[in-house]
Amino acid sequence: MKLTVVGTGYVGLVSGTSFAELGNDVICVDKIPEKVDRLNNGEIPIYEPGLKELVDSNRAAGRLQFTTELRPAVQASDVVVIAVGTPESETGAANMSYVYGVADEIGEAVNDDKFRVVVNKSTVPVGTADRVRSLIADKNPDAQVEVCSVPEFLREGSAVKDTFNPDRVIIGTNSNKAADILTELHQPLTDNIVVTDPRSSEMIKYASNAFLATKISFVNEVANICDYYGADINAVTRGMGMDNRIGPKFLNAGIGYGGSCFPKDVKAIKHLAEVKGYYPQLLQAVNDVNEKQSLRMVDHLNVIFNEDIRNITVALLGLAFKPNTDDMREAPSLKIIRSLQEYGVKVRAFDPVAEDNAKQLLEGDIYFAENALDACEGADAAMLVTEWDECLQVTPEKLKSIMNKPVMIDGRNAFEAKEFKEAGFIYHGIGRK
Repeated sequence: MKLTVVGTGYVGLVSGTSFAELGNDVICVDKIPEKVDRLNNGEIPIYEPGLKELVDSNRAAGRLQFTTELRPAVQASDVVVIAVGTPESETGAANMSYVYGVADEIGEAVNDDKFRVVVNKSTVPVGTADRVRSLIADKNPDAQVEVCSVPEFLREGSAVKDTFNPDRVIIGTNSNKAADILTELHQPLTDNIVVTDPRSSEMIKYASNAFLATKISFVNEVANICDYYGADINAVTRGMGMDNRIGPKFLNAGIGYGGSCFPKDVKAIKHLAEVKGYYPQLLQAVNDVNEKQSLRMVDHLNVIFNEDIRNITVALLGLAFKPNTDDMREAPSLKIIRSLQEYGVKVRAFDPVAEDNAKQLLEGDIYFAENALDACEGADAAMLVTEWDECLQVTPEKLKSIMNKPVMIDGRNAFEAKEFKEAGFIYHGIGRK
């Protein structure tokens, strides 16, 4: 098929490149000329394992192009995928200006009688497909366009893998013709294709992310209680996860969720309910728990140092919100560092790929280290914030020889507590000591 993908962020670039890898002709469109120039020069603006190799091979094969020109791309395509951002607004609602702006441009571009499928792949509020269809019709009442919803379920850091190994593909449409086209497009990826109406499809994405966020906030709440009673959250979740009704996934206690999806999507579905007069208390609690969870590391630090942490030096191992990405959006490290700075703590930080993005968001005197050991040199305490392999490879024996004091606060419960304690460390995890 001939596809246009509008937007070259995590969703658009990965999706467009993957469709090209399946043998389709794909034009990726972005309004930022510098970004398009970089892509045409073989530079990838985001860090995502395996993506550059796919971009390079499909560009070389002539199946993948990058341009700033939307109109000719739409006119040449059978399927147009909208994959632009829907950032959080001040009210918590999704900012739909980018999606609606693309819809207007599509309406202006379709000036023939060719049937096209327009796909909302961005995470959008319920009813967006209807709104996009209306905007296109306002520009061109005769446009032969069917607007559908095919939400993405990609995880940053494993987006390429997730694209080619999806749990399911959700197609929201009221058109049998569009359903057949989109089923054919996605059939090489999986047989688990669910066709439903657009509004249900849009809600599936929000409900899925909100449910996963709920599991994370729940287990973090339990971990906090474990701290007070001396229980080990790892043992608790292992026992819980063996129950088939619960399962082990997303039961890893830590410092909360971050990134571009869970935080804004929980707030967005909450806002959708509130505009109808329904106030979702569970979703509010999920958000509240997560807002405070990253600062549990600072609470542990205060406990260890008897509330006297001014002028101590703390090493932060990892800055990105999760491994294998340079994404700093809603990263727990941001709250932790700002809180430490308010206490007068000196911060030494390391991240293998997210340092440049972090520098744009942080202020104050922060030492950015070349590696994990460099960050820990002379530190009074170390905090594991992001479980990068480079951070997990440090040993308690090596750390003890270079740190001022042997203190490890494991925000991801990724280290073996026994090894650190036997090496003479004061070790605190989240829900385990």
